[in-house]
Amino acid sequence: MLKKGNKLYSILTGTCPKCHSESMYKVKNPYALGSIFKMQERCSHCGTRYKIEPSFFYGAMYVSYAVGIAFAVAAFVISYLIIGAGLLNTFIAIVGTLVVFLPVIIRLSRNIWINFFIHYDPAADAGSRKLDSAI
Repeated sequence: MLKKGNKLYSILTGTCPKCHSESMYKVKNPYALGSIFKMQERCSHCGTRYKIEPSFFYGAMYVSYAVGIAFAVAAFVISYLIIGAGLLNTFIAIVGTLVVFLPVIIRLSRNIWINFFIHYDPAADAGSRKLDSAI
């Protein structure tokens, strides 16, 4: 399911959307809050620029809203419908889920947003492997 060439691979791993060879982020851990937004300027394998234009990732805010709603609905279903908690406890579970998973939601939304615009190119991946073997 998670193979190179699949959008889901790039979205879930945070790798370059064009070659799937390198992480887009300087620090892979989203819970390193001081560097949550720090991204590489370019992919060292295929040369893809991640910031396509100034303020490119502002669009990720819309995706972040949708991803946040998905997490909140999942928390509601688990706490209220499956566990049977009361409304107050369900509300606390939803807020807690959103607070705990905020760094993950931010990274996922950025990954989804950039994958809308940049598509996997097997030639870029193959070229990077040839380049690595030549060095």
